[in-house]
Amino acid sequence: MNGDGTNEAGKTGAAEEIRRFTEPTPAPAKARQKDWVPSLIWLIPILAAIVGISLAVNTVIQRGPEITIMFRSGGGLEAGKTKVKYKEVEIGIVQSVTLSEDRSYVLVGVQLKKEAKSFTAADSRFWLVRPRFALSGVSELSTLVFGPYIGAEAGIASEKKTTFPGLESPPIVTRDASGKQYVLHAADLGSLDIGSPVYYRRMKVGQVVAYRVDEDGKGIAVRIFINTPYDNLVGLNTRFWHASGIDMQIGPAGASLKTESLASIVLGGLSFQSPPEGPGPAAEENTAFTLARDQAEALGGNEAEPRTILVNFKQSVRGLAPGAEISFRGLVLGKVKSIGIEYDRQQQEFVLPVLGEVYPARLGGTAAEEGKQLTYTPQQLLQLMVDRGLVAQLRTANFLTGQAYVALDFFPKALPSRPAKKEAVLGMDVGGAVLCSCCPLFRAVRTKFRHRFRK
Repeated sequence: MNGDGTNEAGKTGAAEEIRRFTEPTPAPAKARQKDWVPSLIWLIPILAAIVGISLAVNTVIQRGPEITIMFRSGGGLEAGKTKVKYKEVEIGIVQSVTLSEDRSYVLVGVQLKKEAKSFTAADSRFWLVRPRFALSGVSELSTLVFGPYIGAEAGIASEKKTTFPGLESPPIVTRDASGKQYVLHAADLGSLDIGSPVYYRRMKVGQVVAYRVDEDGKGIAVRIFINTPYDNLVGLNTRFWHASGIDMQIGPAGASLKTESLASIVLGGLSFQSPPEGPGPAAEENTAFTLARDQAEALGGNEAEPRTILVNFKQSVRGLAPGAEISFRGLVLGKVKSIGIEYDRQQQEFVLPVLGEVYPARLGGTAAEEGKQLTYTPQQLLQLMVDRGLVAQLRTANFLTGQAYVALDFFPKALPSRPAKKEAVLGMDVGGAVLCSCCPLFRAVRTKFRHRFRK
């Protein structure tokens, strides 16, 4: 302690305190942040960029070929929106819709996916899928909500191309359908159309896929498709006929009404069946058949080729019309084809020649002669019957309608109504009918309508 009573240590502490307050405070040292640590705010744009790049790379990887489809109209097609689908699976999208230079059709640019590269085959098909309202029903109603799309079917050709003609409607039969196609030849199309059903014993087994006029212009060729396994029912002996509309007939047995189904009345249709002996060997694809007008015509001529006869009537043929029956004791042998008229100058009277078509095989092939059983061809048997007095008569089939038919029967004692010169008279005028050998059942006839047959 000093003499003045102050403490030395106290002075030292006070001086240190004064110095600490009077001296300037040193600046704090700055610590530098590390450069490799990013700010959290940059994570969002970085992630967005990564996602965008990955999507772009994936798009390039999945990107397939570009093709152009030509349509007559581009109604409902939108770039970037309209899809291309195969079996309801998206395989591409429309990129552009433009007009051709001559403005005759619309060019639709399509970007296909990588897995759809097989759709560039030269025989690939594309079509517009829109709502369809037809007599057969309504289809593709979903396109009313989601808009039309382009349907596709991959081809099988090895050749590739990038421009395709577009179909305005879906194909009836696609390449993945299982079955066979056949060709039917008919005199006219009737009420058939593409999509008309084909029936077997009133069950739908196929449909009409196309038709065209024959090259000679004398008939129609109809192409049909029969689904598997029903194509096995089609053999070389199979018969096809029109099953369209309502078949109403009034005959000796009364009135009959036949129809295949309600759909066939509206849409038309076909039916097929095999004769009792069976369909025969299986028919290959594209085999040609004859299309009959009705079931009776289709199944009636299965014995052999028909033959032509001429019956000369001197009486009225009122009630007789083309299609009327020609029968032998109730067995239907054929039908009337046409009815004419001519004047016989020698007899000075009118004769009504009736041209008919019969199937001699329905008579069988066995006959008795001098106590022996002899076998004849159908033509020989009929000739034998004519030689022994087979003639024709006009009879009434239905008293209500007055419909008539031609009946064949034996009149052994009948004599020829007039002598024949170089052509033999094979029958007698019984009730006004004469069978002539000038157009026999076993030889072609000259079919001029006046029916004058001279050597």
